[in-house]
Amino acid sequence: MKRNMEADVVVVGGGPAGINAAIAAGRLGCRTVLIERYGFLGGMSTASLVYPWMTFHTERGEQVIKGIAQEIVDRLMERGGSPGHLRDTVGFVRTVTPYDPEIYKVLAMDMLKEAEVKLLLHSFVDAVNVEGDRIRSVEVTGKSGRIEVRGTAFVDTSGDADVAYLAGAPTLQGRDGDRRTQPMTMKFRMRGVDLAKVKQYMLEHPEEFYRKTPFAELPSLPLTGVQGFYSQWRAAELPINRDQVLFFTGPAEDEVLVNCTRVQGLDGTDVEDLTLAEEEGRKQVLMMAEFLRNGVPGFEKASISCVGAQIGVRETRRIAGLYALTMEDVVAGRRFDDVIARSGYPIDIHDPSGRGVTAAWIEGDGAYDIPYRCLVARGITNLLAAGRCISTSHEALATTRLTPSCMATGQAAGTAAALACAQGVDPAQVDVPLLQEKLRQADAVL
Repeated sequence: MKRNMEADVVVVGGGPAGINAAIAAGRLGCRTVLIERYGFLGGMSTASLVYPWMTFHTERGEQVIKGIAQEIVDRLMERGGSPGHLRDTVGFVRTVTPYDPEIYKVLAMDMLKEAEVKLLLHSFVDAVNVEGDRIRSVEVTGKSGRIEVRGTAFVDTSGDADVAYLAGAPTLQGRDGDRRTQPMTMKFRMRGVDLAKVKQYMLEHPEEFYRKTPFAELPSLPLTGVQGFYSQWRAAELPINRDQVLFFTGPAEDEVLVNCTRVQGLDGTDVEDLTLAEEEGRKQVLMMAEFLRNGVPGFEKASISCVGAQIGVRETRRIAGLYALTMEDVVAGRRFDDVIARSGYPIDIHDPSGRGVTAAWIEGDGAYDIPYRCLVARGITNLLAAGRCISTSHEALATTRLTPSCMATGQAAGTAAALACAQGVDPAQVDVPLLQEKLRQADAVL
């Protein structure tokens, strides 16, 4: 027999965007339900080992993402779960924020409980019931059978625009023309890495590393990330279609997170493609680990300590919202009257078919606005999106998909959903100046 559940705000997807959306809605007094398919929270940050969080700052060092996201960092620091914002020694952005995923899982649950959010884990949304142009409920399948969760406002933080897709709202996928998406990556951790040896090699061979590596500061900085080892990579001739080694340090002193595998040409919303991606990604992990042990200074005694529970997915479906953020908006550092979040992360497109990464930096003060209209779905009047599946072009998604940005849009979507419920209006009719005021009161940067 199907169980029923009632809520004001229903958030689908318990990753960084969904966590922040549910906390925001709950703190504003809404009956809020957060639905997550895994038995833990954190989405790509925990299931796929996306690490570290990057970035809360512009290239000049101005912090443009705060609010609930910064509160999470502060509370992780109190629990020994993060050193806070550190200089990015890759040099791609100003700062990165290492964190302990296990402490983050527990902290997220604690904060949701404090906000009186009802949490459903081990629950997969596989149907959306629509009446006219409104979602009446989502249906969840799990160990206890089917549950129908009814709500007034719905927030899609699934990463894949699952709710929008199932509701019949228009969605887009990949780049224009061939719909190909950024590659998937199976991330993994290694322990037993001699990071002092890695740093010494970097200082002795700067030509082997990314051109923006801050070598002048490197002797006095804690090593947070490394991109390079170009000659070792070329000599190995591995069947992995990328052009360098990339890893980040921590959370332990002898530990790194390796971001090197690359699975291209597969659709992260197709189960058969995902099956192939998991198989290929895990084979590449073993290949990469052997290469690092045998060919990269400092890894001689390293071993795999953890592999993602699932392959990391950069890009799948996204909503077609009231406005689609473009690459031109990002690069120009464009401001919008309906801004609900800012970001200082540059365009970072991992090539859907080639070896490289396309980067483009933000002009002006180094940050761009994300307008509220990017969160409001077309076709379904009580649906918002946040995180990886907001309304953007393929190119702009390459910045909005990063975790701090997802946290910021999550907080905005949860706040907007709560205001829509309180005012008895659809999300598109929410008073944007009031939404902005509420976000500023919660220490968001606009």
